[in-house]
Amino acid sequence: MDVSGAVAEGFEPVREAFAANFESLGDRGAAVAVYRDGHKVVDLWGGTRDVDGEAGEAAPWEQGTAQIVRSATKGVAAAALLLLHQRGELDLDAPVGAYWPQYKAAGKERTLVRHLLAHRAGVPVLDRPLTPAEAADPDLGAAAVAAQAPAWQPGTDHGYHAQTYSWLTGELVRRITGRPIGEWIADEIAGPVGADLWLGLPQARHARVGRVGQVDAPARNGVLKTRPKPAVTAAYADPASLTRRAFAAITPLPDENDPAYRAAALPASNGIATADGLARFYASLIGEVTGGARLLRPETVDLARGEQSSGPDRVLVVNTRFGLGYMLHGAASPLLSPTSFGHPGRGGALGLADPESGTAFGYVTNGFRTSVTADPRAQALLRALRTALAAGA
Repeated sequence: MDVSGAVAEGFEPVREAFAANFESLGDRGAAVAVYRDGHKVVDLWGGTRDVDGEAGEAAPWEQGTAQIVRSATKGVAAAALLLLHQRGELDLDAPVGAYWPQYKAAGKERTLVRHLLAHRAGVPVLDRPLTPAEAADPDLGAAAVAAQAPAWQPGTDHGYHAQTYSWLTGELVRRITGRPIGEWIADEIAGPVGADLWLGLPQARHARVGRVGQVDAPARNGVLKTRPKPAVTAAYADPASLTRRAFAAITPLPDENDPAYRAAALPASNGIATADGLARFYASLIGEVTGGARLLRPETVDLARGEQSSGPDRVLVVNTRFGLGYMLHGAASPLLSPTSFGHPGRGGALGLADPESGTAFGYVTNGFRTSVTADPRAQALLRALRTALAAGA
């Protein structure tokens, strides 16, 4: 595989790991970017722009190729709420109903804003799932989640709000600012930072985005390298489980290559970004970034990565850790170091920041796997990055 791009001196292990992802881990098309102290030190890409393209016969991945990043979008949505808090427009300890009165229905009147961000709101499922067209309508999505009775008393437990996070965060931003969350992120986050990321893809950017799809993990000697725990397999197989119902809050599953779906703004699942855009966004959370603004003050970063939820996740059925809108380092979702915070996208993408080392990381791919929190390709890149940093890069 021919890998394009460049790495700064000392970051060669990342290039080697990126090339190996194509050779042994089955990547079709992907990119990775790393910032250190606000400066880009890794910018690599390779493969085909479309997951179903054949090398030598299809459009190659180019610098600036973007892809849908699924739940890695959640980290961007969380930053919107944290910025509003930082500006004094949102109280994290206020009831959600103070901003969104309709949300007080069905026993949710004591749900706090921080509960939404930390996956403690108790509404990971909808009794009546939304169709993709309904899900794209912010009014219908907000009304559905506002009417939903919680699966547990809000604030007392946690479980991943895989799809409903879209309407929880999106409606709060709209209630406070009067603007759709995709528009607000474009003006207040992506624009000032200079990051190629979109929530609601503009028509003018469609040509930059490749086709995505599900791909099988390569076998090692005819045997898959990893297998999920039996409890996890059972949860995904049971139509009545919180696990299945959370991921099925939009039914049927949307066509992620449909221009109409990409033009919608679903903060839980359909953001589109380049690897550089994702890494640059995270770099802007923790410091100054070349040619762009810093978004969060140090005290807001501390809030973002302060543990709010930890232990058995009622949806993912593994132990997870969450700060305010961000996954934290743990066995189920290893990040760069114990001080890191970020968010994966199911089956591939990952973005994170590590304040202690001043490092930000972004990986995007067009081939999605079944993994939810720890894709082997992203993990291989993180191991290489740790090696580079430990060696003094």
